[in-house]
Amino acid sequence: MAETAPIVREAADEDWPGIWPIIAAVARAGETFAMDAAPDEATTRAAWMTPPPGRVTVACDADGAVLGTANMYANRAAQGSHVASGSIMVDASARGRGVGRALVRDLVTWATRSGYAGIQFNAVVDTNITAIRLYESEGLTTLGIAPGAFMHPAQGPVGLRIMWRQIHCG
Repeated sequence: MAETAPIVREAADEDWPGIWPIIAAVARAGETFAMDAAPDEATTRAAWMTPPPGRVTVACDADGAVLGTANMYANRAAQGSHVASGSIMVDASARGRGVGRALVRDLVTWATRSGYAGIQFNAVVDTNITAIRLYESEGLTTLGIAPGAFMHPAQGPVGLRIMWRQIHCG
C-alpha cells in the first residue's frame, strides 16, 4: 500500500511532546543546526514555538504522529521584517518520505500569503546535501557560503550557506 502524504497543520501546545524529541535528536547529532547538543527543554520550547505573526507547524502521519516541524517568522526586525525565514526539522525515521518537502512548501505558501518579499535561510550547513537539494528544488538559491562557519562534529569546520527565494519584488 502506498504511503500517504504527511499532513501539515498549525502546531498546538499538545504537539510539544512530539516536537521535542525531534529537536533534541537533531541537537544531539550536532550536524545541521548551530545549537547546544544538550538543549534545555523549556528554553528550546520558548525559542521554537514562535508566537504570531510567526507560525509553527507540524507534519503528521495519518494517525497524528508528529514526523517533522517547522517554525517561520520575519528574518529580522524593523528594516528586515519584509523577509521571511524559518527552520525545519524532520524525525530521522521519517526522512525520505516527503515530510521536509511538505514543510518547505507550507513555509513558502505562508510567506507568500503573508506578503513577504522573499525567504532567507541564514545558516544551511554545507554538508547537509539533502536539505540543500530540497531547498533548491523548491526555488531557493545559494547567495554565498561562509567558509568554516559551522563546526561539524565529524568533518570539522564546514561552510554555512545563505539561501534565498524571491517572492515579491518591490
